[in-house]
Amino acid sequence: MRVFKPLNMSHTKYPISALPLASKPQLLIHHLTPDTHTPTPDHFRTKVLTESPSLQRRARLLPGPSHFSHVSPFPVPFPFDIEPPVPSDTSGDKVSYIEKWLAEREAVHPLPLSEKFPAPSLRKYEAKNRDQPIDLIGISETGLRDCVPHLDVGDAFAVLGAPSLANEFDDEGDPQPSQNEDVVAARQDLVDVLSGQYTLMSSTEEDSNSDNVPFAPWSLRYSGHQFGSWAGQLGDGRAISIHVTPHPSDPNLTYELQLKGVGRTPFSRSADGLAVLRSSIREYLCSEAMQALHIPTTRSLTLISLPALPVQRERVETACVLTRMAPSFIRIGNFEAFNGPTNMFFFGGGQQKPDYDALRILGEWVSSKVLKLNLEPGQAWGTELVKDVARSNAIMVAGWQAYGFMHGVMNTDNISVLGLTIDYGPYAFMDVFDPFHICNHTDEGGRYAFKYQPNMIVYAVRALLNSLAPLIGAEAELGGKAVSAGWADGVSPDTLNKWKERGLELQSELERIVQQTTADEYGRLMRKRLGLRRQDPSDESKIFKPLLELMENHKLDFHSTFRTLTSFKPSVTADEEAAQKFIVKLLAATPEPERLDHGAATKAWLAWFETYAQRIESEKDEWADVADIDAEREKEAKLANPRFVLRQWVLEEVISKVERDSDSGKRVLAKVMHMACNPYEPWGAEDSESDDDLSEEDKEERRYCSLGEKKMLGFQCSCSS
Repeated sequence: MRVFKPLNMSHTKYPISALPLASKPQLLIHHLTPDTHTPTPDHFRTKVLTESPSLQRRARLLPGPSHFSHVSPFPVPFPFDIEPPVPSDTSGDKVSYIEKWLAEREAVHPLPLSEKFPAPSLRKYEAKNRDQPIDLIGISETGLRDCVPHLDVGDAFAVLGAPSLANEFDDEGDPQPSQNEDVVAARQDLVDVLSGQYTLMSSTEEDSNSDNVPFAPWSLRYSGHQFGSWAGQLGDGRAISIHVTPHPSDPNLTYELQLKGVGRTPFSRSADGLAVLRSSIREYLCSEAMQALHIPTTRSLTLISLPALPVQRERVETACVLTRMAPSFIRIGNFEAFNGPTNMFFFGGGQQKPDYDALRILGEWVSSKVLKLNLEPGQAWGTELVKDVARSNAIMVAGWQAYGFMHGVMNTDNISVLGLTIDYGPYAFMDVFDPFHICNHTDEGGRYAFKYQPNMIVYAVRALLNSLAPLIGAEAELGGKAVSAGWADGVSPDTLNKWKERGLELQSELERIVQQTTADEYGRLMRKRLGLRRQDPSDESKIFKPLLELMENHKLDFHSTFRTLTSFKPSVTADEEAAQKFIVKLLAATPEPERLDHGAATKAWLAWFETYAQRIESEKDEWADVADIDAEREKEAKLANPRFVLRQWVLEEVISKVERDSDSGKRVLAKVMHMACNPYEPWGAEDSESDDDLSEEDKEERRYCSLGEKKMLGFQCSCSS
């Protein structure tokens, strides 16, 4: 499993406009093919942004070989309110006016350089006619620590206030914003750039230093299958990558900073390219919650509200910009863009013809710089690429299944090549265990129901193989050598089909990789959750599956059942009174006690206890150096079973509090983020049976760890969430 979490904190700190830029060999934009309308960062900055800015806002199919298009953040209301002041009969004048209106709002004016950082990698550019309220409402301490520890955020945490559930309206005890100009400037710099109001790009040649690397933000082109149907070109319709910085502890590890919700790109189709506060809070919190559960994921950095920017969804909401981070945001859909299904009819878009050399270029970049497969020069990479993607995504989905996470929209354009959970939309964590639960009310057929998530990873990996199959077949014919430039030029359809058929011979092996890797990782995680150290082939049939059936049959909450089981001791089976008390505690995890058959439930649990106790006793040798095995087992199990879970009702309450009042809401948001990043802590004085002597904060923590109101159980979201 890949772990992107270096923790060395002894680094020089830089404000975001002076944050070091990755080297040219590490930058996607210097190795993949740009949109012909934005061929270089310099052309983009000096020509497109000033003369034809509509090119980056107009929905269109990119030219066949193009992997990405340069595009700048532009968080303004859409449809754009562009009306020439004087009616004109000449369409050319109207077009010119539109370009002028857009250009006047682009961030193309370089700000003076800082005396403290006189030669930054990038320059900060501002717009002259774009001014709106900006409100920093969240910053992830863990995301900052793990991914960009060299980023100076100034006094950003201080202006957010003290995290609190019970005292959200009380500013007593809040840290005070700094009086130091440099500290305040660093925080303002962060907000300027990560709100999308200012843009970081490379300097002009006249004022650049010798190490200047051409750079401008970009959005990726990808295609994909959505709910099993081919959708053609999709792409980053509301996401723009604005920086890539090396981690100070490992210069070979880079993190891409991507703004989500900063306006239209060529991939927005009919949408506005914006994101609402509601959906942004959901992704901001869950990215870090998943990291705390040790499930591979993209990460969160900041959450910035644009309260005066209206966004039309099911209702009019306000805009918000999320900064998320990952070593790469490339998905399976990026490969499908260059060799997807042909002769397909679909609504709402289009698709370019296959471009086999663009497919090769993308694959070479992904295998060497993203997956870092460490292959010999000239060695075939296609087979190893799809196997690696299969393994990493199998590990990811095993984590989902072990922790009751449902993604909701497992389209192939939402599956990362790195096996990271990406694109948090209508996701949910399981409440009452139901293997067929559907968290996305748009998914009427239940394609992405909890039970079927591993199957959907198999489907996505097949889609990747279908795209790369001709290349894999060609590499096989070359005796294990990589294809070279123009490898498919002039090749007959029959030869391409022959190569494809040979490449598709890998399918059964890929499916075995996904299934076996998922089973192995799921077993490892479930044993960890149940305080078991030794692998036993019968665990799935005798322990895991019967446990889940008990939860399903008696409508028990998934997470609190596991948390309760952390205190199970084998001796319980020999003490009828203790066993009955323990079962009562387990059965308290149902929201419908009136419908529970206590007699049948007790009998079923006692039978499972016997099996579980025998399994625990069978591995005493694994705990040979431990004085109190029961206590140590409980301690280890509690570190694998969250006390706090980011339930739907919790998310809805946090969202409503932030929407109601930002100043108080951001304190609640900060506390929930802290709980999500430390889910195994005994929040709410967990070990205290009475709440009489608890503080108001403890009481609220306890409430936030509860199952919540019955009406919110199984709550479904839409794809816009």
